[in-house]
Amino acid sequence: MKTNPSPLIKRLRMPLSAWALFLLAAMLFASCKETDNTDDEYADWENRNEQYFQNLYTSAQQRIAAGDTSWKIIKCYSLPDYNATFVPQATDNIVVHVVDSSKSTSGSPLYTDSVRVHYLGRLMPTTQHPQGYVFDKSYSGDFNPDTAIPSAFNVSAVVDGFSTALQHMKVGDRWEVYMPWQLGYSSTGSGSIPGYSTLMFDMQLTGYYHAGYSEANKAKAGIWIEE
Repeated sequence: MKTNPSPLIKRLRMPLSAWALFLLAAMLFASCKETDNTDDEYADWENRNEQYFQNLYTSAQQRIAAGDTSWKIIKCYSLPDYNATFVPQATDNIVVHVVDSSKSTSGSPLYTDSVRVHYLGRLMPTTQHPQGYVFDKSYSGDFNPDTAIPSAFNVSAVVDGFSTALQHMKVGDRWEVYMPWQLGYSSTGSGSIPGYSTLMFDMQLTGYYHAGYSEANKAKAGIWIEE
């Protein structure tokens, strides 16, 4: 997200209303405070998230160096190319694990394009949520690509980490994408997402729309590219 992040458009859409999320957060907060033996799930959240992402980044570097092509480290689209005046940090990047790789030759979406995507978003694992708290998803129940309806939105309308991933995906790609809080909802957070949260998305690009014609990727004007 850019400034003043608000629920992934400039977020993907939350399934609960902002007011309902506020009430839910308040109830959970009160419950934790009233129960002496309940740990604060978000204690030292900034440091824990920074260490979690650093570990992911280091692990991905090691896997890539060992020849594992299913892992990628991709610089945020809005940052300059690496040069003498730009010293990259781990948090300038997203970490990607490729689950399914498409053979599509239609290229990748541009920042100005619209996309159709299946996705599920989680926070980092905690004691109460060992797989990571699910804060949003585009489908109900378990994911079934044959019946799930993808969510449609602009590449420019989502957080920087999500937008960066989309601009490197091909139609049919399914990725697990890990985004540092600097490329997500920053220190502010959004809805049920606390500030300083690493975001983890299981996402699949099913199509994208170019406003104009591009000979390079064979996309015709006015149609959705879905192969």
